[in-house]
Amino acid sequence: MKKIIFAILFMPFYLFATVNVTVSILPEVYFVKKIAGDLVKVNVMVLPGNEPATYEPKPKQLINLSRSKLYFAIGVPFEKNWLPRFKELTPQMSIVDTSKGIKKRYMQRFYSFDKKLRRETKRNRAFDPHIWLSPKLVKTIAKNIEKSLEKVDPKNSKIYQNNLKDFLQEISAIQGYGHKKLDKLMKREFLVFHPVWGYFGDEFNLRQIPVQIEGKEPKPRTLVKLINYAKKEGIKVIFVQPEFFKKSALVIAKNIGAKVVALDPLEKNWKKEILKAIDTFSKSLER
Repeated sequence: MKKIIFAILFMPFYLFATVNVTVSILPEVYFVKKIAGDLVKVNVMVLPGNEPATYEPKPKQLINLSRSKLYFAIGVPFEKNWLPRFKELTPQMSIVDTSKGIKKRYMQRFYSFDKKLRRETKRNRAFDPHIWLSPKLVKTIAKNIEKSLEKVDPKNSKIYQNNLKDFLQEISAIQGYGHKKLDKLMKREFLVFHPVWGYFGDEFNLRQIPVQIEGKEPKPRTLVKLINYAKKEGIKVIFVQPEFFKKSALVIAKNIGAKVVALDPLEKNWKKEILKAIDTFSKSLER
């Protein structure tokens, strides 16, 4: 016991040092903590129940931001307007693009069964920011986070490297579980209110059919097409986000005899929610 106490008392101070960082969304807290543990203190911008497209930081968050050495950007819409301001407020802070090395898809804007919408061009279309919902892409995000932490805190680089290795193994296990549950499904399409599950679908060979198009409710003609298509394909579930429970989702569910199921893409416990998503899609699509 005396040896343990002595070791703690004389342990190098840097092992207890805290690096202040800021992230945009709650899942990033999970990623950073997996790699850095208690060596970092994380300030998160988009608080629970809020939308990353329209979020405006609170004064307390800006105070915490001013102490940050790193800002881990992930590509959500509010960053476009706010990151330049954050840099002005905190010039010593480095902004890290955690999506570096990821090829982004466009936000889904049309339905395969609607010829008029299918003819729309990609001009002025936004990129889909929901990269954190693909385990494969989270591996890239994690590597970008780890590299940045090493740069600002090189003395603890070995800890970051080992934790990254463990996290990548954890993600691989999730991928294996996902393929085991989803590869065998006959049905590959699902209805979703807001198109957040595109990258997840790409990884597991599933295809989302969005109700909402770039934040807009569907027109009556399109809504009818969706209902008819869902009936034809036997789709019995429509996925929504807890904070975005819209009337059109209920209309479709009522007309096709489907359940409305909530999945939270902004859940802080990323692993728990991804496993829940895998199980939910598996159960919903096997019918």
